[in-house]
Amino acid sequence: MAMTVSSMIVSPVSSISTGSRQLARMTAFAPLQRAGGLRVRCNAIEPEDKTTASPATPTPVTSTPPPPRKPKQVSTNFGDVFAFSGPAPERINGRLAMIGFVAALAVELAKGSDVFSQISDGGVQWFVGTSVLLSVASLIPLFQGVTAESKSDGLMTSDAELINGRAAMLGLLALAFTEYVKGGALI
Repeated sequence: MAMTVSSMIVSPVSSISTGSRQLARMTAFAPLQRAGGLRVRCNAIEPEDKTTASPATPTPVTSTPPPPRKPKQVSTNFGDVFAFSGPAPERINGRLAMIGFVAALAVELAKGSDVFSQISDGGVQWFVGTSVLLSVASLIPLFQGVTAESKSDGLMTSDAELINGRAAMLGLLALAFTEYVKGGALI
């Protein structure tokens, strides 16, 4: 029978145990409390029963290649697409935030007006129009079963889009909050 012994010394206070029985205990320093121990595990390999297989007739080993993986089916159900962890909500909100953040900064640089005055001076119509157009453009591929992950490669990955969208959401919120506290345009 082959045996393997593996051990790890955790502290000077150690013990050898198997299951619930403690076989021996060694204490190098009496005042120390037991924080860990030396654990010995025996991995015994039982010999094969020689009556079942004859060494004269080895069994041929045939390896068949695994079947090709089928691509994961993407649900095109409305509830699955718009679920909290679904593909649509964060992507669409992130795309809208990226466009909104860049547009808010561009209008602020061009006209010198803050985000709140941009919204009150006709920005709501632009926001609604952009939201509808971008949402429809984002949903058409999702309802056809195409995922953003399947179309991402190189520098423009789906993870980069999510990170940039999250940063734009935070940036737009920080811009609006800063302009509110300051009482005017940031730039």
